[in-house]
Amino acid sequence: MESEYTNNSNLLNEKLYIIIPAYNEEENIRQVIEDWYGVVEKIGNDSKLVIIDDGSKDNTYRIVKEYSKNRPQLKAITKENSGHGATLLFGYNYAINEGADYVFQTDSDGQTLTEEFWNFWEERNEYDMIIGHRNDRKDGLSRIFVTKTLKLVIKLCFGVTVTDANTPFRLMRTEELKKQIKKIPENFNLSNVIISVLYAKEGLKVKYIPITFRPRQGGKNSINLKKIFKIGMQAVKDFRKINKAIKETEVNEKNKKN
Repeated sequence: MESEYTNNSNLLNEKLYIIIPAYNEEENIRQVIEDWYGVVEKIGNDSKLVIIDDGSKDNTYRIVKEYSKNRPQLKAITKENSGHGATLLFGYNYAINEGADYVFQTDSDGQTLTEEFWNFWEERNEYDMIIGHRNDRKDGLSRIFVTKTLKLVIKLCFGVTVTDANTPFRLMRTEELKKQIKKIPENFNLSNVIISVLYAKEGLKVKYIPITFRPRQGGKNSINLKKIFKIGMQAVKDFRKINKAIKETEVNEKNKKN
């Protein structure tokens, strides 16, 4: 099945960039590279696996850099620490500027499975974004609680229902992502969440596909409940600002038509 997708991609010259943010992931990053590098190799067309070290204090970047010496489709980037959401925005903009046709994002903790990517790739031309639905999460009740609370907050703030707004397993057409990312504040903490919201508000074609979501495969999670609460409080404030900007844009567009 994978080879069939690869052949179709080569005929269309479609270029995929896989964006993976990483912070203190020296225990997981080798396996993550081994798993995901094979995907860009099979797709070809100068597709890239881009791992962005977010100012790690361990050997994450050194390991990625070493691996990249013998893997031409692996790009190792490091930058000052700015958090997961800001690192995603950095990565998405990098992929856009490099001319990627599709951007796929996952995380560096080994919770997702590469074999489930191909179901997304098969339907890439039918949707603006395809998101994994973590309907059987294995990463703890506190995380499940946060996801359900976030879904309610999004409904209250934006008036849209988003199945799983923050899933780190999503495939996006760059053409549409380029338009929507301009609306997101710089260094926004919950960038995947607001992207999901913007697509829903715009009525874009989005599909959710159930995925496996395993426990973290090694190392420690850098986000705890205290940090989640702080990020959440700031996000609500930012949500209000973004929602106001969206409504103003909608009014302006409506007035132009009239």
